[in-house]
Amino acid sequence: MTSKLGAAYLGNNRCRFGVWAPRAEHVEVHVVAPQEHTILLEKDSRGYHCGEADDLGPGTKYLYRLDGREERPDPASRYQPESVHGASEVVAPSFQWHDQKWKGIPLDEYLIYEVHVGTFTPEGTFDAAARRLDELKALGITVVEFMPVGQFPGSRNWGYDGVNPFAVQASYGGPLGLKRFVDACHQRGLAVALDVIYNHLGPEGNYLAEFAPYFTDCYHTPWGSAINFDGPSSDDVRRYFIENALAWIMDFHIDALRLDAIHAIVDPSARPFLEDLGTAVHEEAERLGRNVYVIPESDRNDSRFATPCSSGGIGLDAQWNDDFHHALHALLTSERSGYYEDFGRVEDLATAYREGYVYSGRYSKYRRRRHGNSSRHLEARQFVVFAQNHDQVGNRLLGDRLSQLVSFDALKLAAATVLLSPFVPLLFMGEEYGERAPFLYFTSHSDPALIEAVRKGRREEFAAFRWQGEIPDPQDESTFLRSHLHWELREEAAHHHLLEFHKESIRLRKTLAPLAHLSNRRLEVLPFEKQKVLAVRRWFEQDETVQLMNFSSSRAGVSLPLPAGHWSKVLDSLDVRWGGPGSSAPDPLESKGQITCSLPPLACWVYTKSKTATR
Repeated sequence: MTSKLGAAYLGNNRCRFGVWAPRAEHVEVHVVAPQEHTILLEKDSRGYHCGEADDLGPGTKYLYRLDGREERPDPASRYQPESVHGASEVVAPSFQWHDQKWKGIPLDEYLIYEVHVGTFTPEGTFDAAARRLDELKALGITVVEFMPVGQFPGSRNWGYDGVNPFAVQASYGGPLGLKRFVDACHQRGLAVALDVIYNHLGPEGNYLAEFAPYFTDCYHTPWGSAINFDGPSSDDVRRYFIENALAWIMDFHIDALRLDAIHAIVDPSARPFLEDLGTAVHEEAERLGRNVYVIPESDRNDSRFATPCSSGGIGLDAQWNDDFHHALHALLTSERSGYYEDFGRVEDLATAYREGYVYSGRYSKYRRRRHGNSSRHLEARQFVVFAQNHDQVGNRLLGDRLSQLVSFDALKLAAATVLLSPFVPLLFMGEEYGERAPFLYFTSHSDPALIEAVRKGRREEFAAFRWQGEIPDPQDESTFLRSHLHWELREEAAHHHLLEFHKESIRLRKTLAPLAHLSNRRLEVLPFEKQKVLAVRRWFEQDETVQLMNFSSSRAGVSLPLPAGHWSKVLDSLDVRWGGPGSSAPDPLESKGQITCSLPPLACWVYTKSKTATR
């Protein structure tokens, strides 16, 4: 294998360049600043063009000239200070890290907070985001997850239109800004996860095909050309993306990679790209002595992605579980359009608690076919669950958050359902205090035809849903500005109560042994369909908890088996402390093996029976 891709600064004003460009006979480095000149690279039998040069330090701007004609940015550029069309910049690898003792945290302790850098703060930068870390730490968050930060066109985008996977978005603060943020997180005991896209590249500024066969016509994605992971020259395509993954881990000390929409990666080869990727990341993590995880997103409900390679799986660490979200959302909102038509029963949420997937091979009305396979063999920590995320909010017609769809009491019920589950919970930025600003889809493309194509695509995407209203224009800057968080809401009465309820739920999750030890084996789930009540009992050694959740708008009486003993109330979502009308939950709750209780509408009660110290 050749040297690393991109421009590597070697010190002493010497730089090494490496680019895979089999479609060019000659590749020159056109140095445009500080002093213009060209450097001819040497081509090997695999189509890699490499070379070293003196008098080139950090800050040097350059382009690759292909066969004396087109000039393009480096496909492995580390920094694009001007735009996706402009010159690449040599970056110094040195940085004064303060996390030498940082080893990461176990997956069981992950409590993820998903952030879009551009709308998280008014400034929209890594440095501004870092100033909010103490508040996230106080909330109980253990992992900050960024939506994609690879360079994209313009200054506003979700990040999924990126075309320079190695380059950190300049408007966010570039590579130094990201390193400062990660370092600040690690000093506070917070891990950092990063959303990466290995299923497609964006359309504007996508020059990879001019260098090499990165794409294939054999398959298609909804967002652009499919990546060539299984055809001729695919070994080198794989190398490019695996090197990208390792760069985030080695150069930026990232603790976990969230792989976007892996169902759009078509790779029928005997050893799939995703297996190669997971193996490479895990080997690098072992070399570094750190906990590093690979967590894919997929709508296939295919447990093989998180099944160990030794058992015939792909060997990734965990996965997002959309079924949990859909089951919870349908109960809270009564929506039944689009994929929500497959959900709406308490039993659906109960199945998610027991097994992970709700659809594990049964018929899906929405898809008009059987969907998924069994996930019973997976551990609870291998599922990331949520009531909201960027997709489930931003891909609604008006980008409306749950705070715009359900009552205040229902927001607390949703929080308890996610945060006290046996899975890895994820909160979407602002969710903890009931942010009311929408999270809309926004872009800043420069091509008028592409701008119109995006507008058309959004209209078609919403065809399966029966939402009413006009789609906000993704290109209009006001769409982006409307999506910014309003941090001042945290101090207003109802929002503050909701924030404090999230803090208490997280505290209970961390301190009550049955909730802190994630397991979908040590639990009993009882759904009461008619009453719309779900009871979840969990245990660890001698300690037990029971969580009672009423998803109906009416008081619901239920009788259920409960081990005999003295149960102490630890949480009532309707307590005045959380802005509710007051607790009606009996305390203590005495059981002789069976209890009968009457839950108020949209209430969550949690009781514990403990004989041992909490962790």
